[in-house]
Amino acid sequence: MEFPGLCSDLESFVIVSSEVKPLGIHLAYTVSWMERNVLSSSYPFENEVEKLVEYIKNNFTLEYLKEHRVVRAYRDFYWRLGIDPTKTRPASEALVRRALRNQFPRVNPVVDAGNIASAYTLIPIGIYDLDRVQPPLRIKLSSGGEVFKPIGGREEVLDKDTPILVDSKGTVLHIYPHRDSIETCVTDTTRRIITIAAGVPGVEKELVVKAVEIVVRLLGKIGWNSCSRIIYKY
Repeated sequence: MEFPGLCSDLESFVIVSSEVKPLGIHLAYTVSWMERNVLSSSYPFENEVEKLVEYIKNNFTLEYLKEHRVVRAYRDFYWRLGIDPTKTRPASEALVRRALRNQFPRVNPVVDAGNIASAYTLIPIGIYDLDRVQPPLRIKLSSGGEVFKPIGGREEVLDKDTPILVDSKGTVLHIYPHRDSIETCVTDTTRRIITIAAGVPGVEKELVVKAVEIVVRLLGKIGWNSCSRIIYKY
């Protein structure tokens, strides 16, 4: 059963401003909500993480990872934004590196569903608490002066022309495609979310959509339901 007012308005939830289109930004997203509590005495995704780590170790080395076409696409995008990807690594690449060291993170099951999907596909994924944002969300270039409160970092005032995700109140949820805000992040009390997979030039639509599909599948295992559609925009 779909959530009234969420799935019916899904197409209008995220707007991609024309000013970011020259950057080649494209994305996929859907909305999910907790349908029921699935009680478990153990971590629900342990088998998934074990399979992921095995997959990564069988298919990647650090040298191969650096040259992988998807990793290269995000590194090239970082350079285009003036970010050194050897110092600030794309989030998906950082997750694979941690898996190669047997250090894959466990934050909470919802966040972890996104991390697992991101490591499999190498697509950065953001998950945001819908009760802490005011739709519609918009991918745009910063005007300069916006305040951003990153997870695990100090409050920042943004320069002009930074690609960002904002809500209709002006809250900066995300600096595209690599940093999320503490103001809208998922917590243990989160019950409604939007999952966004962040694409860049050189990454195909199908892979970006697949990243969201994996999140939806994993959330379904822990009592979450999702809209029947995944929206793709560019």
